[in-house]
Amino acid sequence: MSLQIELEHYRNMLIVRLHGELDHHTASVVRFKMEEALMRDSAHHVILSLKQLSFMDSSGIGVILGRYKQVKAKGGKMVVCDVNPGVRRLFELSGLFKIIAVHDNERSAITSLEVVS
Repeated sequence: MSLQIELEHYRNMLIVRLHGELDHHTASVVRFKMEEALMRDSAHHVILSLKQLSFMDSSGIGVILGRYKQVKAKGGKMVVCDVNPGVRRLFELSGLFKIIAVHDNERSAITSLEVVS
């Protein structure tokens, strides 16, 4: 299975919706597209919507951590939402939930970032 990346700008946020599998085959594409969008546009915060992400491996963790550092360096925040149980377990094991907040849905994630904007 492949990966589809949907990028949407909303106010000062970049919403990234991932559909499919984020693994060593697709990680570089996600990294490039997110870096490009963050540099090109005035997005300070990132919302990762993982509702349609069916699989992620350690390469995906690396991509997310790298973009987290990029956003943090700009003074922004990164949050994730709609995390399915399999991907949630990987987030828990990796410790990502200690640094990245998780929300039930996009609306909740957007609301949380509008408060800090």
